[in-house]
Amino acid sequence: MKARKAEKGPDSTVADLPELRPGQSVELLKELHILTRDGRLNQDSRRKLKQVSHLFQFIEPLLEESAAGGHAPSLADHGAGKSYLGFILYDLYFKALGRGQIYGIETRADLVDKSRQLAKRLGFDRMAFLNLSVAESADAAELPERIDIVTALHACDTATDDAIAFGLQKRARAMVIVPCCQAEVAACLRAGKALQLARTPLAELWRHPLHTRELGSQITNVLRCLYLESSGYQVTVTELVGWEHSMKNELIIARHTGQRKHSAAERLRAILVEFGLEQSLGARFGLRPTPIN
Repeated sequence: MKARKAEKGPDSTVADLPELRPGQSVELLKELHILTRDGRLNQDSRRKLKQVSHLFQFIEPLLEESAAGGHAPSLADHGAGKSYLGFILYDLYFKALGRGQIYGIETRADLVDKSRQLAKRLGFDRMAFLNLSVAESADAAELPERIDIVTALHACDTATDDAIAFGLQKRARAMVIVPCCQAEVAACLRAGKALQLARTPLAELWRHPLHTRELGSQITNVLRCLYLESSGYQVTVTELVGWEHSMKNELIIARHTGQRKHSAAERLRAILVEFGLEQSLGARFGLRPTPIN
């Protein structure tokens, strides 16, 4: 449905917002600075609203699957920041469902406090906010033994891997991951560059610093997908356009099937070996490094 043009200036009023879903909280959108205090929507905030609506389209089917049969779905949002995603998900889905819980996990205490205050103000009673790192949250007493859905949007570098490990430990039904700032593999490639250049012509793929960074990012996400497949998940990779960190972001969606792909584990090891990463990263992806003779 195309948005109607505003009659006065570049802003739109609440009555002229076909992007809003029925029952969507105008007060929440104001608190998140998507709407101005007088209920207007400018071009930039319209773009933000379209972004979160786009992401919600991917997450909503996973929530519906988790809520089947009267189950109360649980969702952990890692690297929550201002809990932008969590609040929107609660407003658009959990509020009407009448059951389920969202946990926002964030290391910055001030953001956690503000999120708690906002949830209380809006009556979003089934939201909890924890001042923890992703790694710490796996064994936190405040979280249940099992979490249905794990999200991690721009959890920086290895925090994304911690979120995946969290999902595996919590036997998540699904994970929704948008990786960010993948630096670890690039650093490993950089450290062994001279040796690899002497060993294989494939090292030309990361000889130049820019290529090292870009290839490191690509390899990281490929390894993550193979790891998820080897752990019993069906993986879909797509993209989100126009989000904060980049004009083009990779979105990894993993649904638990219980069918572990042994071929995925084999390919995972083969890639680690080919790029000289087995000893440094094998354990990260559930593999025992091959002993060095």
